[in-house]
Amino acid sequence: MSALKSDAILERLLALHPKLIDLSLDRMERILAALGSPERATPPVVHVAGTNGKGSTIAYMRAALEAAGYRVHAYTSPHLTRFHERVRLAGTLITEDDLSALLEECEATNGGVPITYFEITTAAAFLAFSRVEADVLLLETGLGGRLDATNVIDQPALTVITPVSIDHVQYLGEGLGVIAGEKAGILKPGVTGVIGPQPAAAGDAIAARAAVIDATLVRHDVDYQFEITADGFRYTADGAISHLPRPGLFGAYQVENAAVAVAALRALPGFTVDDAAMAQGVARVEWPARMQRLGHGPLAERLPDGWELWVDAGHNPDAGRALAEAMADWRERPLHLIAGMLNSKDTVGYLRPLATVATDVRCVAIPGEGASMTAVALGAAATEAGLTATVADSVDAAMGEILAPGGAPGRILICGSHYLVGALLADNG
Repeated sequence: MSALKSDAILERLLALHPKLIDLSLDRMERILAALGSPERATPPVVHVAGTNGKGSTIAYMRAALEAAGYRVHAYTSPHLTRFHERVRLAGTLITEDDLSALLEECEATNGGVPITYFEITTAAAFLAFSRVEADVLLLETGLGGRLDATNVIDQPALTVITPVSIDHVQYLGEGLGVIAGEKAGILKPGVTGVIGPQPAAAGDAIAARAAVIDATLVRHDVDYQFEITADGFRYTADGAISHLPRPGLFGAYQVENAAVAVAALRALPGFTVDDAAMAQGVARVEWPARMQRLGHGPLAERLPDGWELWVDAGHNPDAGRALAEAMADWRERPLHLIAGMLNSKDTVGYLRPLATVATDVRCVAIPGEGASMTAVALGAAATEAGLTATVADSVDAAMGEILAPGGAPGRILICGSHYLVGALLADNG
């Protein structure tokens, strides 16, 4: 991939703050004020927090809203192959020229004062959203909620909290209740919050925060339910039943994400998304690196007949459990993992569920990522998780070992990190 002007600007912005993550709203409020408060000039905002399923839920909402004829902005992170994926303006990824100009404007306005990469790029996104007409903005938190750079929207149209699990404990605190309390920081007085399926401790923390600030909740299993059917799922709320098709993203857990999206769109004031548009959005959704099968590119072209190559960017224990459930019916062929993970993740917790479905795992370091686990350390964690683990120098080398002559046709899943999967999709996606 050729170098872009925006890449050079983003590299400069990384140097503005010594810490990659530093949760606070002070710097964000300062730069937005200097930019003329663009966050106050966006279309109505649907603010989405949670641990798992945020991006997929936004993808379902976007697809359904667009099927209903609405123009949709979307802000998601992290990106897989290039930064532009994070900012979608009225249905189209931001252009290189526009992104570069906005980043330079924010850089000049900031004047070299310390600010994190996510904060200044989020400020650039708010500028973009304020200058391009659309009907709605789907806004994903980066990390947490209460002190996340996106939590400068005083009066969103709706808030959404997808399932909460243990992740980022070094920033959000120990325990589900504490983490869920941080996520619940996006709830606002008088604004409806749609809540996906939650462990009891997380649900209790979210409900407690809602009670304090007088936010109405629409909760799974209280205000809406869903049930998987032979050809999709049944969604029930207020006595009304909708029959929706099988989600376009692979895995039974995607029904959960789709159902949260349906609940959110049903609760979004001022918008009408009928069952036909909802069904179209659920079926036609696109969201790369979520149990995505690769059918072209150099790696896929190496596969002998009967083999399949998949990628998934999940990286926490709940993601591991969801993957294992999705692949539970894959017993007719061996499943080989190629994994790379960051050293801040619960590696054993992620890999342990996969030990029930995978034949083995090749462990690699993530190329060019200083926070990557070493292949040896990952191999030790995989062994502790119950997997037969070996170390490989690269994904390419791991593929060569798996595809050595004499092996039965099987499936290969490359997994464990957005950074690993993103690098692969850049060359193979």
